[in-house]
Amino acid sequence: RRRGRAPGGALEPARPIRRARRVSARPPLEGESVAVSGYASLFATPDDARDLVVRGAFRRSLSERGASGIRFLWQHDPARPIGVWDRAFEDARGLRVEGRLLTRTAAGAEAAHLLAGGALDGLSIGFRTRSARRDPTTGVRRVFDIDLWEVSLVTFPLHPGARLDVPGTAAVSPLRAVRS
Repeated sequence: RRRGRAPGGALEPARPIRRARRVSARPPLEGESVAVSGYASLFATPDDARDLVVRGAFRRSLSERGASGIRFLWQHDPARPIGVWDRAFEDARGLRVEGRLLTRTAAGAEAAHLLAGGALDGLSIGFRTRSARRDPTTGVRRVFDIDLWEVSLVTFPLHPGARLDVPGTAAVSPLRAVRS
């Protein structure tokens, strides 16, 4: 969102940034991508910041953006996209994502090797909270509506259960590259 100055110097309310046009590009060739999947967020259990995401919190964002509008980043760095999310959906457990690491990029290749070696498997979401309420007794913040911007592959996820599927399976093996 952009903020500007109104006459007199006061900040104007945030306005949404226009959506970029979708660019048509060829899908990766065999050996250029690695299929990955896992849970980016889990419902009903708080993360280490004491946020508890409730089922349905991603519904609006997924409807507005779709999986292709959610960026797949390396360690939350917007300058380092490493892949694309092909599917993102809520199920009974949490926010499930399925996508492809693009291994023709340096960061994507590095991520694929670290995954295959078992060095990391964490997922973390980048978002803006639209609606939440903190319980004054427990300090837990229940998040009801999330504007999801990105899901990152990270070393240390804020929610301990936000992980890619078990390393060493076909889902993360760079030896099993997929044709998209």
